[in-house]
Amino acid sequence: VHLIPVNPVREDGLNPKSRKRIMPDLLTEPPAIDPVYEAHVYCNIPTIAERSMEGHAPHYFKLVSVQVLIRHGDRYPLYAIPKTKRPDIDCMLVPSRKPSHPQLEAFIKHMSKGSAAQMDGSLSSLPHFPSHSLCEMGELTQTGVVQHLRNGQLLREIYINKHKLLPSDWTAKQLYLETTGKSRTLQSALALLYTFLPDFDWKKINMRHQWSTIFCSGSCDCPMRNHYLEEEQRRQYSLRVKNSNLEKIYVDMAKIVGIPTRQLRASNPIDSLLCYFCHNVSFPCTKAGCIGMEHFKVIKRHQLEDERERQEKKLYFLYALLATHPLLNQTVNRLQRIAEGKKEEVFVLYSAHDVTLSPVLSALGITEARFPRFAARLVFELWQDGKRPKEHFIRILYNGADVTFQTSFCKDHYKRSSKPMCPLEKLVNFVKRDMFLIFNSTSYYEACHRRAL
Repeated sequence: VHLIPVNPVREDGLNPKSRKRIMPDLLTEPPAIDPVYEAHVYCNIPTIAERSMEGHAPHYFKLVSVQVLIRHGDRYPLYAIPKTKRPDIDCMLVPSRKPSHPQLEAFIKHMSKGSAAQMDGSLSSLPHFPSHSLCEMGELTQTGVVQHLRNGQLLREIYINKHKLLPSDWTAKQLYLETTGKSRTLQSALALLYTFLPDFDWKKINMRHQWSTIFCSGSCDCPMRNHYLEEEQRRQYSLRVKNSNLEKIYVDMAKIVGIPTRQLRASNPIDSLLCYFCHNVSFPCTKAGCIGMEHFKVIKRHQLEDERERQEKKLYFLYALLATHPLLNQTVNRLQRIAEGKKEEVFVLYSAHDVTLSPVLSALGITEARFPRFAARLVFELWQDGKRPKEHFIRILYNGADVTFQTSFCKDHYKRSSKPMCPLEKLVNFVKRDMFLIFNSTSYYEACHRRAL
């Protein structure tokens, strides 16, 4: 019996009730997860203009800082299904081809002038936009560029035009930009920045390189984090082995392709199939037959069930707390300094991956959020109370939806507060202290090196 009903999902990609357990009605079968609909949400194909809740606050509040964590846009697969033709996707940017953006042509021109930018280490050797007629593995596609041109435009309308977060003569010191060393994350950051700060001066761009996908910088030594990740991977394996329908599908697909089932499974076919699906390209065929929508649905449904079980079992949550503490700690320290009136970077952009965003959502307690889609964005807004200037509040938004009061540290505050936001100290206390309580520890180092009782 499906105990978790799925309601119609709002445009912002969040389903407010999808994770709540209810007593099943024995007379009617609750609706099952629709894997095709969920895959469409994940693709995030740019179509209608997006409504968002960013920048909403009582009129006497002043916006003082915005920190944005994004997942890169749509990309070519990281894995290939053996013995099949790779999906035929063009990674040249062609403004006349859909999906497009009014500023795509200007973006291409501007990106070709970027030699004056400060790029850390290996970033300087990466191209500023995708440019292969057949995409390379993991390369950002035109869809991916357009997704972030739209993100940047939306954030500009709210934070620059409405709230004047940055003056027209902004300086490099007011921005903090960081990306992993993949072309898709660097290019996603540049696409967002281009519409956020149109025709920006390249000399003001200082892009820092983050070698770790969890952005742990100099605090990556954490044996217990690795322990919980291994336990989580065992849970994933166990769930897969129990799914006989999934096994049948893998056997069938392996026969079509003409390889051992084990080899097909290792090639992570869902990653490749999602590319066919998102780009509306027919699934691969061989002389032995075709991989079809039924194969895709079963694998995607299993992926969704795995995400649901992951929320229920605490292993991933424990991993997430330890994985994200360094990044959240850096975020909180910066917010505190800005609240104290120090001239810090008021706009921060981290360009990252699903494996960066997903644990942050989990650690914050935002369990109702979907797995990060292509070009997902998580935004931390810092607000100053105009009536009491020493008081600062935060709002947290995921793909434009306000999730502040879904967080574990601000759920209760919502019931007592008339203000649509959370006191900054609630986030500070969570990151500096409460994150470690479940490990019976008082610090990140202690939680990392001591087994939970």
